[in-house]
Amino acid sequence: MWTTRRIIVSPRQRGFTLIELLVVIAIIAILASMLLPALSKAKTKAQGIKCVSNQKQLTLGWIMYAQDQDDNLVWNALDKTETGWVRGSLDYSGANSDNTNTIFLTDPRYALLSPYSGRTAGIYKCPADVSTVTINGVKWPRVRSLSLSQAMNSRNDWLSFITHRDYRVFKKLSEINPMGPDKAYVMIDEHPDSINFGDFAVAMCDNVAPGRIYMIDVPASYHNGAGGLSFADGHAEIHKWLDPRTKVPITGQFMTSSVKASPGNVDMMYLSYHASIPK
Repeated sequence: MWTTRRIIVSPRQRGFTLIELLVVIAIIAILASMLLPALSKAKTKAQGIKCVSNQKQLTLGWIMYAQDQDDNLVWNALDKTETGWVRGSLDYSGANSDNTNTIFLTDPRYALLSPYSGRTAGIYKCPADVSTVTINGVKWPRVRSLSLSQAMNSRNDWLSFITHRDYRVFKKLSEINPMGPDKAYVMIDEHPDSINFGDFAVAMCDNVAPGRIYMIDVPASYHNGAGGLSFADGHAEIHKWLDPRTKVPITGQFMTSSVKASPGNVDMMYLSYHASIPK
């Protein structure tokens, strides 16, 4: 004969109540809000490490090039048709193929440092740079975020802008010795709205009133308000920018922050100190 048994479910065997479920969700949300900033900072730090590695490799290639060329530094071109360490000028125009043309970074016919950089396009770009150019309705990543100091074998377009003094534009590696290779910056992360040719321009501000300081090209501040720089002795570092005017937001509008008066900007004083010395 079959018998019927009542199964009594104890409170411990029951599922979550709605209130308990909401409490769990709330706890997860709180933990996520606490962890996400930490994860974001960790990602930014990892990007900074990769950025420094790229700059260090390029700068060692820059040094090797000079050693192979009787001490002559690679040309830092200021013309879209010239062959320099790279070729081309970036902007946000979809009609400008330089924005996406990796050949101007990897082919030695156009990019003199390419044999020293493994002919790898990625080395010329900070991983934190996500700037794009729109071509026929499609967004494409731009190819370069690094620039080379205008004091390193280019033309003195801006060094004398404020002081009207003559400064050294280094054409040979040995010419940097009086300044100090550990002091003279070579490569720099440039702000995506500012970058154009392969050079980075600084207006020297030694012995001038703070009110006369200008910001010509704008450094990038991808790494928690800091940017990467390399120096002529081969080392690279992340430098923290201090003036809010240096850490301008990315607008996607070409040259909106460049060539502006920036009175008392300590970051421009820093770049001036590390760019060149008077003749």
